[in-house]
Amino acid sequence: MISIVIDSATKYSGIETSKQLRILDIMPLRIIIVGAGLIGPRHAQSVLSNPSTELAALIDPASSAALIASQLDTKHFPSIQAMLAAIPKPDDAIICTPNHTHVPIATELLTHGIHILIEKPLSDSLESAKSLLTFARRGENSHLTVLVGHHRRFNPYVEKTKKILESGSLGTPIAVNGLWTLYKPSSYFSPPTDWRRRSPSGGVVPINLVHDIDTLQYLFGPITRVHAERTPRQRANPPHEVEEGAALILRFASGVVGTFLVCDATPSPYNFEMGTGENPLIPSPGGSEGSSGTDFYRIFGSEACLSVPDMTRWSYDGRAEKSWTERLAVERFEVEQRGTPFDLQLEHFVEVIAGRERPRCSGEDGLRALMVCEGVRRALETGEAVELPLV
Repeated sequence: MISIVIDSATKYSGIETSKQLRILDIMPLRIIIVGAGLIGPRHAQSVLSNPSTELAALIDPASSAALIASQLDTKHFPSIQAMLAAIPKPDDAIICTPNHTHVPIATELLTHGIHILIEKPLSDSLESAKSLLTFARRGENSHLTVLVGHHRRFNPYVEKTKKILESGSLGTPIAVNGLWTLYKPSSYFSPPTDWRRRSPSGGVVPINLVHDIDTLQYLFGPITRVHAERTPRQRANPPHEVEEGAALILRFASGVVGTFLVCDATPSPYNFEMGTGENPLIPSPGGSEGSSGTDFYRIFGSEACLSVPDMTRWSYDGRAEKSWTERLAVERFEVEQRGTPFDLQLEHFVEVIAGRERPRCSGEDGLRALMVCEGVRRALETGEAVELPLV
């Protein structure tokens, strides 16, 4: 088992622990954002709004990054080295760069003793991801925090679903059905983000499916087998080298089975972003914040089933018999909206660094999601089911 972040009992000891916690309580953590693309400024806003953090700089070689840094009222540097030469070393960094750059950037930051939060996926290959985790385990780095930015673990609908499952309300989980389907315009694949249409970093599997894979494993445990069939191609190849979608069959170590359809080439409201209203750049069909009723997960248990994000539970509770001849009972759960997932993820990052919380999405969790996605791609290539080891 790979363990990246060690808990507070072993991370600090005695007076050193108390001193570390006092420093974190008094002084805000100085955080840099590496990458000024779509996600970087969103993380920057979370840093700016958190009283325990301070935005120290934005790092990106693009000429447009200077203007973005100015809008965020922070310093801009073209590289990590340039930043380190000009300002005091930051405490933490959030990596928001293209997938294939995650490992070299993370390695450089760890070398300088900087805690890191890496946007998903952990890397564009299992080999490089494993090399990063091995590097992070070295004695000189083992005190540093490494988190992977699967922010959906902090989404209120996911948190509520996990609580419902853990309460036993559905009985024994049997199966899950999921959807992530929408349409991406050609501008999404235009330079400088044309890497999104090239292998191995691009494609709907590592960019989008990895989110749902991590969420499903967070809810049901590790996936150990996957079969996949490719959706019919809608974009010209070239320039689009990578997959647009796939239909999946999943087997979890717990015995739960699942099906999942992912596709970024069809107009559809059936996806996490539209269902939850999480991403302000993707309008909800209902035109308002929160759940739109377009469910993307259906969870089936021995006593009841649940649809997400409308959080509707169907059962035979209170009926004379648990039978298809009885009318189903309907129950709807309320979901508490207590902050955006990016803000909650940053709060968690601060608490993990302080030794007050264990990591909710560790390097190992990120590796597991990446492993399943690579398994999906192997299944697409071979037409055969792919077995995935427990790590």
